[in-house]
Amino acid sequence: MDFAFFFHSVGLGAGLAMDAFSVSLANGLNERAMPKWKPFLIAGLFAFFQALMPLLGWVGVHTVLEYFSFFEKLIPWIALVLLLFIGGKMLIDGIREKEDCPTCSVGFLSLLVQGIATSIDALSVGFTIAEYPFLHALTCALIIGVITFGICLAGVFLGKKFGTKFAGKASLLGGIILIVIGIEIFLTGIFG
Repeated sequence: MDFAFFFHSVGLGAGLAMDAFSVSLANGLNERAMPKWKPFLIAGLFAFFQALMPLLGWVGVHTVLEYFSFFEKLIPWIALVLLLFIGGKMLIDGIREKEDCPTCSVGFLSLLVQGIATSIDALSVGFTIAEYPFLHALTCALIIGVITFGICLAGVFLGKKFGTKFAGKASLLGGIILIVIGIEIFLTGIFG
């Protein structure tokens, strides 16, 4: 493991974390009055999935490549459906809501779905790190997780800060962000 390895791993982490950052921002916008521990839960879940997916991809390359190749084509569709569902729900809740809701909350199940949806494209990173021995792949995945954690934590806190300025519209804005991310992942996955 040399400087180039760490530089590459940090770059992968920062690039992969951008979708999770945007969703973290949307969660902060949606739930301004969240408990002090929840930003760490959000960042931790997103970091976990961002670290897990490249490892699953690495395992896929080294074990069941033919099955994983088929699944890779479904990744943009899965991310699109999950994020459209969650974003659409936030939009509907924002439209139905007549008054400000400082206690609106994203549940644990929704956070899990968000974590999977924003990290599923990281499965393909398993192909780029396929030549690494397992210890290098694990280290790369851990670096990706740490970078994601920091970026997502910043996203939640920024969302909370701006959520107070956009009171009443935060759920709408958060839903729109999730839908746009889903469409972006889909278009990038389909058209490159």
